[in-house]
Amino acid sequence: MLVERRRNALPFDFLIRVGAAWVIICALLVAINWSAMETLRFPDGDDTLRLVQVRDLLGGQSWFDVTQYRADAPNGGVLMHWARLVDIPIALVILILTPLLGTANAELAALVAVPLITLGLAMVLAARIAWRLLGDEETNFTALIVALSVPVITQLAPLRIDHHGWQLVFILATLNGLMARSAIQGGLVIGGSLAALLAISVEGLPISVIFCAVLALRWLREPKERAWLVHTMQALALISVALFLATRGASDLVAHCDAISLPHLGIFAWGALALGVLARLEPVPMAVRLVGMGATAAGALGFVLWASPQCASGGGFAELDPLVHDYWYIHVMEGMPVWLQSLDVALQYAVVPFIGLYAAISLAGRSRDWLRGFWRDYALVLAGAILVSLLVARAGAAACLIAAPPLAWQLNQWLRALRTMKSPLPRVAGLVAVACALMPTLPLTLADLLIPASQAAPRASAAGQLKESNCHIAASSGVLNSLEPGEAFVPLHAGPQVLAFSHHSVIATSHHRGNTAMKAVIEMAMAPADEARAMMAARGTQYVFVCPNLIEPRNYAYAAPQGFMADLIEDRAPEWLQPVEAAEGTTLKIWKVAY
Repeated sequence: MLVERRRNALPFDFLIRVGAAWVIICALLVAINWSAMETLRFPDGDDTLRLVQVRDLLGGQSWFDVTQYRADAPNGGVLMHWARLVDIPIALVILILTPLLGTANAELAALVAVPLITLGLAMVLAARIAWRLLGDEETNFTALIVALSVPVITQLAPLRIDHHGWQLVFILATLNGLMARSAIQGGLVIGGSLAALLAISVEGLPISVIFCAVLALRWLREPKERAWLVHTMQALALISVALFLATRGASDLVAHCDAISLPHLGIFAWGALALGVLARLEPVPMAVRLVGMGATAAGALGFVLWASPQCASGGGFAELDPLVHDYWYIHVMEGMPVWLQSLDVALQYAVVPFIGLYAAISLAGRSRDWLRGFWRDYALVLAGAILVSLLVARAGAAACLIAAPPLAWQLNQWLRALRTMKSPLPRVAGLVAVACALMPTLPLTLADLLIPASQAAPRASAAGQLKESNCHIAASSGVLNSLEPGEAFVPLHAGPQVLAFSHHSVIATSHHRGNTAMKAVIEMAMAPADEARAMMAARGTQYVFVCPNLIEPRNYAYAAPQGFMADLIEDRAPEWLQPVEAAEGTTLKIWKVAY
């Protein structure tokens, strides 16, 4: 039977344990990503554009203005949905180190240091749960599980400066809030963490609803626990308003579906007010409590339908042009359900969370008093996170992190059982099973080693082929910047790199708020060359930059074999394109448009 053992929050011994693991993992990640760091091959276009946004901020663009003016410049740029919160640590590192290292080296330091610091925070917050509630060995195993989780490390590796890593940190901070000794302290931590999570990205809404639902169940089970949900909603409402004013100000009061805006703030305020009133009516019968919570939820839904009906129908992505949806959105695999992923990706996102859920349920069954309730709530949160990750694959990193502490306990139980086995064969089989639980793709890796490459079924994803391409736009920055600044026709996924490594503008990047310009890029790519030229002339587009071996251009060429992109890939560039010699070692092709 497990009993209460909430130890000191951050003792020196704990920090030494986690710190040592963090240093080792950081060294490995730097070594693995050394080549990418040298050539500035960002893992994703969002990371590249994040650097561009920080540069714009440091270059004098308003704190409250997150418009990307070099995307769809003829129409005033694209107002991004990204929050400034994520820009702060990157900008601070650059500002502090620039006098010492110069701008380029200071930027590289920020690109490496900020993700690794985020990793350290995630490791501390995950291991802290094991430290306070489980034991020393479980603390060590939690750090190990975080390090071995591909979905987690992918979001926290060097150059990964986009917002996903900070989302993981604030989800773990919310989990730590569930361990608080008082409802006031816990509500402040939970509500504040959720407010920061949502300010960074509205993608955090599903997990926020899950946490609030778990606290509502606490209240339904025991009326004395009502303060948890009330204080959480109050903190969420107040801190959300403060973060909105601090990062958005009054410059953008439009009702957005893809970022926290006035309708969201109204919902939070309504929830805090309605639940506060309901709490003051206690004690009341269970039926009254249920009706009150139902009325609060119905009021929030009604407010959404009244204030921003477009959000109720799916929001920003639902408003995409069908062409953009078919040739861009459905190819962003991290936003697709798990069952559409390749087998190796699906295993990485699903196996660890489900084992962690089993372990959390087991912990609840073996615990008593407060600890039983905590692990029961923990299992509910993890189950909800798993459900979200099944629908949106990139949410699997959060599920893997939440699963780490209970999985660490389960791993310790398994290893103890293996130590008692006298026969070596079952022990070896058990160790292999444990390894497969921690590294779900291990059987596939072993199969790849045993099966000849010619007989193996291909499992490479589009993302993998993009990363393996030698389209290094950064290597061609000298050539690009020797040309007069102008707008370039560039495939959507390569747009951020052109913005980061040249002074040119682009028609569009792969970001949904530029829906109209994204449609223009796709139409040009698939139209006959003369029609593409006419569309470029209408915009004043001056250049064409294309890497023929990337997936996106080949998708256009496959869909329109006689189209403009197909001509470029098949070396049938029209006469009105004047070739410019690119740098060696890159497949980038550069043309100047002749009018």
